[in-house]
Amino acid sequence: MRKIKPFVIPLLLFTLQALRATPETGGCGLVYLHSAKTLPKGYLEFFGHTRYFGKVANFGPGQKAYTLWNVRGMTSFNYGINPHIEAALSPIFYQDTNRGEKAYNFIDDIFLSLKVGSYSGFESPFVYGGMLGIRLPTGRIHNIIYEPYSSEHISLGITALLSYFRNIAFPDEGWSVHGNLGYWNHNDVGTNLTGHAEDPTPQSMSSEITGGAGILFPAGSFDFSAEFNGRYFLTRPPVTAYSREFVSYLTAGVYYKPYRYLTFEAAFDIRFYSGEDLTEYVTGGKNHLPAPPTQDFPNYPSWRGLLGVKIAILPSSLYKSDDALLRRTARDRRVILEKMLEEQKDPANAEAELYRIRSERQKVEEELERLRKLLEAEKEKNKNP
Repeated sequence: MRKIKPFVIPLLLFTLQALRATPETGGCGLVYLHSAKTLPKGYLEFFGHTRYFGKVANFGPGQKAYTLWNVRGMTSFNYGINPHIEAALSPIFYQDTNRGEKAYNFIDDIFLSLKVGSYSGFESPFVYGGMLGIRLPTGRIHNIIYEPYSSEHISLGITALLSYFRNIAFPDEGWSVHGNLGYWNHNDVGTNLTGHAEDPTPQSMSSEITGGAGILFPAGSFDFSAEFNGRYFLTRPPVTAYSREFVSYLTAGVYYKPYRYLTFEAAFDIRFYSGEDLTEYVTGGKNHLPAPPTQDFPNYPSWRGLLGVKIAILPSSLYKSDDALLRRTARDRRVILEKMLEEQKDPANAEAELYRIRSERQKVEEELERLRKLLEAEKEKNKNP
């Protein structure tokens, strides 16, 4: 008996997905962590968000206080190339630098990423994948205070992805757990971090481990998430670099989905732990690297807020009603079920294939029941306008 192609069933499992939580570079995931699930083939999404931190700098009686802000704006376009590959273009369009006369970048750096995922055993709740990322140094200023370390060279990272979905038939209707573990190489040998040639420069490539774990809870039109994420340098950049210490954050997120094609996102970070500030702001008796305004300022933000919106551009079917989408999905499942029955010829695999057929039939029945409830709700709504 010929088996169904391995990508067909995962594709159908994800057909009914609604737009959920979104990591910084778009796609599927939590606020910072990526899901091992990729966008389905032909899906195109836009995600835009801003992340911010502010703190009052108070210099004592008779001195003028001010609020230091660190704001970043970022967008991402994500496209599902096939059932297992997703590509993303993610430019940072605005970044406060708090350095120089023009204390911001417009445009900042651009991230390119290629995600391979949505791999899973049949009827397994675990999904796995990986992601390759590149950071292009298109910004005017790098080595920015209160932001992850960056240099004026192209950097490269790779991340392993693992997800667990409680509801196999409808992954986005049950809680899910996600874990990431990555390596990032900054390729920064010889880069000038302060703009002054006499200051120390990297003598070896700075590199760090990134990762974390989190959980997502769906609740109708709202979803909620909690995650832990951090970064740890294997090879630190020199003392003239900001953000060269270990840091970790706890993040809570909420997502409102008024429509299938639209999601609003809000999140809040609390710094869980950061190492002692190892940056030397005065080198050779000269202050070439602006220090935090007062001693009570942290080397990493003690909190961060995030606001974002995600819009599905393609496919157009996302703009159709739930019952139309359910009808189409149930029809697709019936077609696969009929093909499996027609092709059942090998007695050696009969038991395994019978299990597969029963599983597919159960999913069809669940979707038909869901469709029935939607239609009944629509009838009641028409009776009582």
